[in-house]
Amino acid sequence: MNILPGRTVSSGPGGPTALLRYEQRWYTGSIQTETTSGKERTGGRRYTLETVSRSCGLLRAFSNEQEALSLQDLVERTGYEKTAAFRLIRTLEQEGFLRRMSGNRYCSNVRMIASRRYRLGYGAQSGNSPFSATVTESLCRAGSQQGIDVLPLDNRYSARTALRNAAQLVAEGVDVAVEFQVHQRVAGAIAALFRQADIPLIAVEIPHPGAVYYGVDHYRAGLAAGQALGSWAKENWAGETTELLLLGLDIAGALPKLRLVGIEAAVRERLPGLASVRTLDTRGEFVRAFEVVRRYLSVSPKRRTLVAGVNDPIVLGALRAFEDAGRAHLCAAAGLGAYAEARAELRRSASRLIGSVAFFPEHYGEALIRLALDLLHKRSVPPAVYAPHQMITRQNLNRFYPHDSLC
Repeated sequence: MNILPGRTVSSGPGGPTALLRYEQRWYTGSIQTETTSGKERTGGRRYTLETVSRSCGLLRAFSNEQEALSLQDLVERTGYEKTAAFRLIRTLEQEGFLRRMSGNRYCSNVRMIASRRYRLGYGAQSGNSPFSATVTESLCRAGSQQGIDVLPLDNRYSARTALRNAAQLVAEGVDVAVEFQVHQRVAGAIAALFRQADIPLIAVEIPHPGAVYYGVDHYRAGLAAGQALGSWAKENWAGETTELLLLGLDIAGALPKLRLVGIEAAVRERLPGLASVRTLDTRGEFVRAFEVVRRYLSVSPKRRTLVAGVNDPIVLGALRAFEDAGRAHLCAAAGLGAYAEARAELRRSASRLIGSVAFFPEHYGEALIRLALDLLHKRSVPPAVYAPHQMITRQNLNRFYPHDSLC
């Protein structure tokens, strides 16, 4: 008796019937035989072709038609074996589902249409923060482009409000959450709310237990600011700097402090004769920084001082305090964030701000939406994804922000 693939055969009336299906796995070179009962049971095993399923998984790895991914990118996102992924890519390219770009990268020619719109809950740090407002705007814009509904709530720079907003997002039944709040002491409680509801969580700038982290590499960003300060002091003060004044944000926890650690390490490397390092807590706010630094200057001797802090607002507040004390000529400062206010300060010829490390929050939304889609589609996601950063000075300001004058 000859048995052909995909054919049903019977040994006689009333005898047992078997359905044999052969699937040629061309990417491994093996043949798999699957045998199931001839009578299909409700809720039983579905008949699927694994090769087709894997091809669909590879196409779903692309966030959109413009994203260009390498073979290694696709292996990391799908978890497929490298040789299998390569053969799938070449087949899909040949059939017109993928197109090859420069640098051996690929784009998808398939636009995936979700069976339903996902809902992303977002706890924004504060509507009054320019950085936070820019992140919110970019996230909502990127979500709209990807067909994702973004539900933004304002954490108002408050631990209690952040907890209440997290509970509201859980009650709303969002599919994925993005949390941007600065109070480390409630990060665990917020993460627990989403974990208990089985809602994937992405934490922006401040780590939350079990969440995927997205934000700046704090230490490396601090190094960039410290290197700029140290180089400026060597060139303009012949390295004769008495003090490094660091402005902190204690409520944010240990990780953002790495910005200050990086700043100090870089300054000491360039200025080994540095006599004093002083750290002040400013709560990350302009007015608070102005008041704290003004009080400090009232009791400290006049000396050349390098100033740096965890964000631009507190550095600008410190500069105003030096000006108020008549000691602006004795300081030079570097910020972190390259906020619009800092960029405007850099355009002042008399400013003592020498530069600020940009984090480009206007692009955070695209990266956060990609991460959200990866989590929703159960793709492999690293525990931390770092945003790019760049030291912005008077010399390169117009290259990175040419349209500031139009705002």
